[in-house]
Amino acid sequence: MGSMSIWHWLIVLVVVIAVFGTKKLRNVGGDLGAAVKGFKDGMRDGGTGSTETPPQQVANANKATDPNTVDVDAKHRS
Repeated sequence: MGSMSIWHWLIVLVVVIAVFGTKKLRNVGGDLGAAVKGFKDGMRDGGTGSTETPPQQVANANKATDPNTVDVDAKHRS
């Protein structure tokens, strides 16, 4: 009861394949691998000083030049 045998894992695998299908599981596996690779690349490149502006700052600079944007200061309630 406390340990999971190979038969338990095979039943779980069959149920997961029946629910999600093999194509979706393949896509999830590829997406997970790409995410791990991107994380590793980010950690490796994170130690070096980057001269580029982060994309978030570029997006904020673009919003400031948009004539439809209203710039306001938020006030906190006491």
